[in-house]
Amino acid sequence: MGISETSPGSGDDLPQVIPRHVAIIMDGNNRWAKRRGLPGVAGHRAGVEAVRGILRACREHGVEVLTLFAFSSENWGRPQPEVRALLALLSRYLRSEVRELHEDGIRLRFIGERGRFSEGLRRLMHKSEQLTVDNTAATVVIAVDYGGQWDIAQAAQKLARKVQEGSLRPEEITPQLIDRHVAISDLPRPDLCVRTGGDARISNFMLWHFAYSELYFTNVLWPDFDAAEFGLALADYSRRERRFGLREPPVDVTCGGADA
Repeated sequence: MGISETSPGSGDDLPQVIPRHVAIIMDGNNRWAKRRGLPGVAGHRAGVEAVRGILRACREHGVEVLTLFAFSSENWGRPQPEVRALLALLSRYLRSEVRELHEDGIRLRFIGERGRFSEGLRRLMHKSEQLTVDNTAATVVIAVDYGGQWDIAQAAQKLARKVQEGSLRPEEITPQLIDRHVAISDLPRPDLCVRTGGDARISNFMLWHFAYSELYFTNVLWPDFDAAEFGLALADYSRRERRFGLREPPVDVTCGGADA
């Protein structure tokens, strides 16, 4: 974990413990729009602006990895006009923002099942990843058509094929081996999961990865979740004592990998 000076909103005089990896469930766009008498797409547009602000806040605080739950496997069941609007916003975001992310040294990655997206969107995603692949300042992961159950299932399928081929025995399948086959297995596991919008659940997001993550729920709707609110989440995280299943905190803990 990184250590930084206390940020605004932390309310503490001690240095703040900064999570290496923050995952965010961005909830509340539709309710934000409804409260203002606006169409749902206006809430999603405001949500994109909130993403820009949180990206800046992550850079300022030194967060290494930010994962955003942008479009779940279940979101395909929403009204088709809303689905089209969400995917159009994603395309527009990639066209307008990736160059700046690249100039800031940020690597962009996507996790999820891409097969149901249009060829044009898949091409944009691939080009964005290729453009930023060598960047090392930070990593932004966008989860699209993603579900935690899907992620575990695709890892199991990879291992089943190895068993079928004879290169792996069933008894050799361990949690550590599964860990190496889920999405973004090369990145630190999320230290902190933030969910906006008032619901206290993780909605099939990164089920494997959240084994020892700290969870932070706020009633603030995603478009209103700004740098100050993010600072409150980080301050709350900093006050927690992470035991990783032990009675006492480990003396020397790293946040990533199969043991975290």
